[in-house]
Amino acid sequence: MNRSVILTCAVTGAGDTTGKNPNVPITPKQIADNCIEAARAGASVAHIHVRDPETGRISHNIDHFREVMERVRESDVDIVMNITGGGGGDWVPDAQDPSRGGPGTDMQTPAERHAPVGELLPELCTLDCGSLNFGDMVYINTADWLREQARMVQAAGVKAELECFDLGHVWFARQLQKEGLLEGDPLFQLCLGIPWGAEADTETMLAMRNKLPENANWAAFGIGRHQMPMVAQAMLLGGHARVGLEDNLYLEKGVMATNGGLVEKAITIIENLGGRIMTPAQTRAALKLVDPKTGKPVEGGDQ
Repeated sequence: MNRSVILTCAVTGAGDTTGKNPNVPITPKQIADNCIEAARAGASVAHIHVRDPETGRISHNIDHFREVMERVRESDVDIVMNITGGGGGDWVPDAQDPSRGGPGTDMQTPAERHAPVGELLPELCTLDCGSLNFGDMVYINTADWLREQARMVQAAGVKAELECFDLGHVWFARQLQKEGLLEGDPLFQLCLGIPWGAEADTETMLAMRNKLPENANWAAFGIGRHQMPMVAQAMLLGGHARVGLEDNLYLEKGVMATNGGLVEKAITIIENLGGRIMTPAQTRAALKLVDPKTGKPVEGGDQ
């Protein structure tokens, strides 16, 4: 069991959720405020996407990412920042011509995906490690694209959080490590419950965990009603955890969640199991992240 847990709050995501829960943040200010709320509730890391302030849909605008980062960094709280590197991979074949993308398609090159990370230099960024049927669309991450993106993340000095939605993604992440495209001990995020990837259950999490490299740090999350059970399961199997409105809209059945409320509920579960949440400073030390104040990697420290 892991008694010192890094708790990530994924505050908004990019899905069509803004009409389902009014607490899902849309504007850069709202997203930043939710990162700050999560930090005050006790989260170690804030994972961010950004949205179009007018429509609430996915945005890749670097200025939106910059505003979120600046507002959080200038606030009176500390939290590790994790920018998505997984935007622009949604493919929905056109009904008349499947060689073209239809409505809902949103594709970017590896360089375009990496642009906010390379310019704003958060401590962490996600690197999705494969393609899959993501609900009714295809989420495309070809191997050579991911190699190219991994090289850019490596050159930027940002640590990649390796998002794995299925067992083959763990295999490919190990290949990136073998090819020297990952710095230090790798950090994995096991993403469970997304149709039609890895299921959110003990057997699947254990199978994925058992395929990780020996020097890996790892976390896991489940979506929807599986979110809190997967918090407990990840801790019990030796990992870290993630919650947030990106993955789950309800605090309990019929009760709309807030990011702060989800963080507090996860902390209660972790503490009741005998664990504690690592502070942002402890998280940087444990993962050897770059300190945003000094621009230098953090070594050692109380974990």
